[in-house]
Amino acid sequence: MTNRERVLASLSHRQPDRIPYNIRFTEPARAAMAAYYGDPDFESKLGNCLHVLDTEPAGAWREVREGIWEDQFGVEWDRTIDRDIGNVCNVRVTRDTLDDFHFPDPDDPSRFVDHARLIAGNPNEFHVTNLGFSLFERAWTLAGMETFLMAMVDDKEFAHALLDRILEYNLRIIEKACALPIDAMMFGDDWGQQRGLIMGAGLWRELIGPRVRQMYALVKSRGKRVFIHSCGKVDELFADLIDSGLDVFNPFQPEVIDVDEAKRRYGDRLSFYGGISTQKTLPYGSTRDVKEEVRRLLDRIGKNGGYIAAPAHDVPRDAKPENIAAMVETLQNQ
Repeated sequence: MTNRERVLASLSHRQPDRIPYNIRFTEPARAAMAAYYGDPDFESKLGNCLHVLDTEPAGAWREVREGIWEDQFGVEWDRTIDRDIGNVCNVRVTRDTLDDFHFPDPDDPSRFVDHARLIAGNPNEFHVTNLGFSLFERAWTLAGMETFLMAMVDDKEFAHALLDRILEYNLRIIEKACALPIDAMMFGDDWGQQRGLIMGAGLWRELIGPRVRQMYALVKSRGKRVFIHSCGKVDELFADLIDSGLDVFNPFQPEVIDVDEAKRRYGDRLSFYGGISTQKTLPYGSTRDVKEEVRRLLDRIGKNGGYIAAPAHDVPRDAKPENIAAMVETLQNQ
């Protein structure tokens, strides 16, 4: 099987010859592994099964002050501590300015100018176009976390209006992306924290869920699969997400989601992507711990398909290089 065939088999809940896998890194972890392997091009040799494309236009990011980067929405991110994402340090939208706020152009041709070439150049991988910060995250980065969470409770007119503007933008991006020969769309939207949903299930179902359903329905109508990346303990939404058309859930954090129970309850209708502990095993375990955990996931969660093995998030800076190498070795030597 090619890597693409392995993913397709697994997402069809059939047992592939090997469990597909995908490993992504934060910048510090990438630098550490390049030094560990003595090879700055080590990622190209991992055997990753997913080919992830983004939807950002040319020049989407620019450094406006030292360590402060501005995205295509005009949101400023302080990356002096976290070089991968950063912390929002301005407010772009308020109730009074929403109607006059100009979203980026979803039809900017530079968003997809290289996609057909990149897809054709990687025929043996499963092609996923990623739309990060898709609803809740986009709303709070524009309006402020505290402001938007309060609006979800006591200013729902503003919350609905902002989410509708974001949805309109997203649907146009989805239309453009799904016109290309991709296999799936991935949406990023962190709804959870370590103990449950940030906004609670009721507000999620009222404000987020109906718009999720519209986005997923558009993807499915174009014959593509739907991935969601949502950190934290969000498993109480699995039934809602399956009903909305979700195919693959990521990051599948074992510290907050019982991976065996999730597979037992939902594994015939939902595939999982992630599961290797980035909070405990990779930073604090031994190489033996890592190998045992990875093998257990491959054998139990990967049985009968429905699994893409991966760290539960981009490999963090505190993961031990020898542990990362043990994970890679175990995945490659199935």
